[in-house]
Amino acid sequence: MSSAGTETPLWEPSPEHVAGAEMTRFMAWAGERRGRAFADYAELWQWSVGEVEDFWAAIWEFCGVRASKPYERVLGSHEMPGAAWFEGAELNYAENMLAGRDPGDVAVLHTSELRELASLTWGDLSEQVAAAAAGLRELGVTRGDRVVAYMPNIPETLVAFLAVSSIGAIWSSAAPEFGARSVIDRFAQIEPRVLLAVDGYRHGGKDFDRREVLAGILAELPSVEHTVLLPYLDAAAAPLAPAAGPAARGHMWEELLALGAGAELSFEQVPFEHPLWVLYSSGTTGLPKAIVQSQGGILIEQLKKRMHLDLRRGDRMFWFTTTGWMMWNFLVGCLHSEAAIVLYDGSPAHPDLGVLWDLAQRTRMTCMGVSAGLLASTEKAGIEPGRDYDLSALRAIGSTGSPLAPESFRWVYEHVGRDIWLFSTSGGTDVCTAFVAGCPLLPVYEGEIQCRALGCAVEAWDEQGRSLTNEVGELVITEPMPSMPLFLWGDDDPAHPGERLRESYYAMYPGVWRHGDWIRITPRGGAVIYGRSDSTINRQGVRMGTSEIYRAAAAVEEVLDALVVDVPRGGADAHPPELWMVLFVVLREGAELDDELAARIKRRIREDCSPRHVPNEIRRIEEVPRTLSGKVLEVPVKRILMGAPPQQAASADSLVNPRSLDYFVELAKELGVESTAP
Repeated sequence: MSSAGTETPLWEPSPEHVAGAEMTRFMAWAGERRGRAFADYAELWQWSVGEVEDFWAAIWEFCGVRASKPYERVLGSHEMPGAAWFEGAELNYAENMLAGRDPGDVAVLHTSELRELASLTWGDLSEQVAAAAAGLRELGVTRGDRVVAYMPNIPETLVAFLAVSSIGAIWSSAAPEFGARSVIDRFAQIEPRVLLAVDGYRHGGKDFDRREVLAGILAELPSVEHTVLLPYLDAAAAPLAPAAGPAARGHMWEELLALGAGAELSFEQVPFEHPLWVLYSSGTTGLPKAIVQSQGGILIEQLKKRMHLDLRRGDRMFWFTTTGWMMWNFLVGCLHSEAAIVLYDGSPAHPDLGVLWDLAQRTRMTCMGVSAGLLASTEKAGIEPGRDYDLSALRAIGSTGSPLAPESFRWVYEHVGRDIWLFSTSGGTDVCTAFVAGCPLLPVYEGEIQCRALGCAVEAWDEQGRSLTNEVGELVITEPMPSMPLFLWGDDDPAHPGERLRESYYAMYPGVWRHGDWIRITPRGGAVIYGRSDSTINRQGVRMGTSEIYRAAAAVEEVLDALVVDVPRGGADAHPPELWMVLFVVLREGAELDDELAARIKRRIREDCSPRHVPNEIRRIEEVPRTLSGKVLEVPVKRILMGAPPQQAASADSLVNPRSLDYFVELAKELGVESTAP
């Protein structure tokens, strides 16, 4: 078991911190509203999941949701799937973000490898959104149309998204580093009418021209009637012609804004559960799930999240992300607070791993969000943020993407600052939020996520559906949430409508959301995530998550990255089959995987985890296969090592490094594994 559970906190909020927190303000207001004060966060959380309708009605009222028509009831039914939220209400997501702002206040700070640091005020943002929306209307875009973007994390992408949502059209985005097939597999499902794109981008100091890739994408998107190109890399870039026929046209970004120049902001009023955007599952095999979430559901969830993030007036909120990861949508949602957001497009390691800390210094960042892997890499690179950068404005660091190792918790407090509120979160694209998250009122314990988020009825269940405390079980959600999928696009077989949605989340426990993560709820109400339950290691009948093994391996100085799988050996006739567990490691330059290093890695795993966790074999690889959103491909690697053809095990275009699978294909041959190809 993880070292999480230590009794001495690494950080505790000061009385001043607690008094000024948004969570404190909401807790006091909600207590007064119901006529009984809340004793602590635990009591507030229990109310939020035990009296679901009262809680979400309180969020609506406390945050001042703008709606042209009021709701008739908060929740028609608690049934999952099928819960209907805030029936009767009509509103607009973009209006709730843009209306009533001081036009002189800064809304966005932005920079990239191609652009210097600059800012947009709320007045600038509103003017550009109004122009882009009017331009899109001139192109014929109306409520319910799909508009897709092949654009990076820059202000124009934000402007385009808000323009689309103001019309009541449906947004979807992919980062420009995505390969053509990956983009086509996503966008073709939803038949977009307009494609917005950049001509290229710069990453790690290298330029990537994407016009040829775009031509290939457009050739397989016959529904696209208009393209809008932003010359981001090459100022002389020309419009791209769609493949939809003679009436189709290519436009430039400035032309789109000129079409709507001088327009006033206008917001289409839509039902609470009108689609806002389509996000996608990782899609390592088959077509990615096209997840549809609602305008109202995402709005009210993001309004709630500002309390978990403790976003205040004057704050500057950052999360390192691309437009192909839900954290971009999450970051945009932070504009529903009084904070500004910081956008960065580029490599987090160019010219070195200090680039984001430099950005924090230059923007006076108050909250810095990164992946767990990026924190670990920064630590191993010997970066000293607290010593080398002015981080006096930095109040919090957030981490997500994978479980944050206990060593990374300690590193932040030793090398960044002892007054930092470090919070780890875990959730999913499926709901575009965190189930377990940070809370500014609670202490931080090593290796532990602080709390279950408000409105998230998170439990750990065993296979029989029994709730567990301080034991590892399946992460389940027992009450509906507004940001849960409306539906999966295309999941409308007349004979079995919604079948893929039910199979994805509700098959194991009917009527209860099973997320696919291992979780332990600690006695003090925190949480520890142990990795994906579908990539579980089974040793002598004991199942365990992979994250503990990765934490232990990463504690060995020479190890930069790792992947572990267990594969049946001894042939199909073996009952039960012998399970061969192998740990693949990426080593720092100059290190050799000799017997001494292998013994040290095994010893560390034995000491930090248990003898059962110790791999049968350790092998060196050049890189760990990862999806475009950074997830380790444990299950596809396992399938390859069991004989599955690589094209069936994983979609190459869904990987950031598709050639990394070649090693495992060759290893399967070396081991004499018979192909399972038909």
